[in-house]
Amino acid sequence: MEKKKHKILLVEDDTNLGFLLLEFLESNGYDVKLYRDGVSGLNGFASSDFDFCILDVMLPQMDGFTLAEKIREKDKKTPIIFLTARSMKEDKIRGFSIGIDDYVSKPFDEDELLFRIKSILKRTNPLPESGEKEIFELGQFTFDVLNQELKSEKESKRLTSKESKILALLARSKNNIVPREEIMQEVWGEADYFIGRSLDVFVSKIRRHLQSEQRIKIETIPTVGIILSIND
Repeated sequence: MEKKKHKILLVEDDTNLGFLLLEFLESNGYDVKLYRDGVSGLNGFASSDFDFCILDVMLPQMDGFTLAEKIREKDKKTPIIFLTARSMKEDKIRGFSIGIDDYVSKPFDEDELLFRIKSILKRTNPLPESGEKEIFELGQFTFDVLNQELKSEKESKRLTSKESKILALLARSKNNIVPREEIMQEVWGEADYFIGRSLDVFVSKIRRHLQSEQRIKIETIPTVGIILSIND
């Protein structure tokens, strides 16, 4: 079975360095999405599910400090490393006050960067290596929570981390309402209006994954919660 890869958001406007880092990280087993400016990087972060962020400080359209601040407004946990050609003490203090995890000055050794990424991920976001499997039968689908795999006789899909966590919460309470705030706190670590909007996006994605099974219904009860029901 394919091992899940950590997904990295890389925002770097230097074309050569961006491609070099992309290839280096992918060769070391990471799934990397590269963006060239702060605005597209923020949009990319909002539209997908990342385990790690590597941000250049000097970016067009939106600098790395602002980008990190906006990421932290929505997500307090995803690790962030700054890449910068500037080594001013004030910049480092500002970065750490925002909530970044590390600060790497250019030029840097790629192996050192890799070590820092692995060290931070080991502490903050380890991949499941062992443990008891939790598997749900959802109509024609089998959902393996540990491996984030949704499988039927016709296809197999690897869910994102947030998709998997949300579906697991709904499956554990099958045919019962799961409060929205409970889902947001469990998956995002906090609950507010913007996270609620993100939750609705992920629920829509899960519905599409399961749409070929007519017996399954995922219903949103406004201001209350979400219920996954199966007509057996």
